[in-house]
Amino acid sequence: MLCALMSLALAAPTSGQTQEMTRAATATAVGTQTLNQALEAAWQRSLEASESRNRYVRAQADQAVTQSWLASAPSVSVGQRAGASDASRETELELALPLWWPGQRAAAGQEAQSQVGSVQATAQAERLRLAGRLREAMGALHLAEAELQQVERRVRDLGQLTQDVERRVRAGDLAPSDALAARSEWLAAQAQASAARQALGTQQSHWNLLTGLPPLKFQTSVAPALAQLPDSHPELVLAGAAVDLGQRRAASARLQRTDSPELTLGVRQESPGQGAGSQSSIAVALRVSVGGQVYQQPRIVAALGELDIAQTQAQRTRERLTAAVALAQSQLGLSQAQLLAERERAQLLAERARLIDKSFRAGETALPDMLRALAAAASAESALARQQINHQTAIARLEQTLGLLP
Repeated sequence: MLCALMSLALAAPTSGQTQEMTRAATATAVGTQTLNQALEAAWQRSLEASESRNRYVRAQADQAVTQSWLASAPSVSVGQRAGASDASRETELELALPLWWPGQRAAAGQEAQSQVGSVQATAQAERLRLAGRLREAMGALHLAEAELQQVERRVRDLGQLTQDVERRVRAGDLAPSDALAARSEWLAAQAQASAARQALGTQQSHWNLLTGLPPLKFQTSVAPALAQLPDSHPELVLAGAAVDLGQRRAASARLQRTDSPELTLGVRQESPGQGAGSQSSIAVALRVSVGGQVYQQPRIVAALGELDIAQTQAQRTRERLTAAVALAQSQLGLSQAQLLAERERAQLLAERARLIDKSFRAGETALPDMLRALAAAASAESALARQQINHQTAIARLEQTLGLLP
């Protein structure tokens, strides 16, 4: 029985657990959620989605204003004047129509269109950031699941080993201290399992808070074929949209040197009184501000300052993302090397544990040595399972730095 127990407990990761994890990773169960669906669910629940919708509505409202042939809302004024000593009366009605400066309406329309593009780019960049949070949460969740599986397996194996040792103690083959040592290891594993369950519960709660969906199953993926930062990266698109918007605002500021010109249409009706007939007249006037450039200069300077900041941020964003891609690729390579090392280490320690098991069953090795060998093999197997998940997380981080959405 002990031989069967040790064979089960010390099975090589590549032939046992690794194959099982690979099958679970590559198989897609019917009805399981994908990361893209989880991202969509998280986006609908996020505050960023509400802010994006509001920004888009405001941008569309600004765009609708530029489609009007008036620069702002017209105004109407009504006045009446009556004589103090006679029955004369004068009534005036005026309609003031603010007009666009030449080229100002087209510039304002381009600025509003650029604002819509900026809002859309912002939403896409925020979705990418949310995808990064989901990728990290998924990696932490799978690590917690793997840790719990390993600890629970160790609890089962040590429980069976404890029963066998106690049986051999009763038969006189082992000393009573061996039973105490085996049971203490089993209790320690139970405590670790309890802590692992708590850690998994925390990660599951975090995932549910983000998405409102059940946790995703562990899936393997290959590294993206992209070798450099693409121009379609949402962060770069957002930075470019900010530069374009700054240029449009600067152009609008240059065109509007003074207040908008105002066309006034008026009607005047005069009643002299004393039985005389009333007289009507029509007035047309154009009011244009002069010498107002100095008052518009702060607005122009502010627009040019925003443009300079946007251009600097665009350059820094590209430099930051380029460095992040290089770092993610380097970390992925190191993760791959570490995965190979952990796999080989787990195989070696599993083979060593099997040899010590034979020696223990032959009475040539003490129980403490056998427990240490079993613990080392289990630790290596756990490290391999963690590194497999860390490797997938490294791939996900490279996809994130490249701006690839699920």
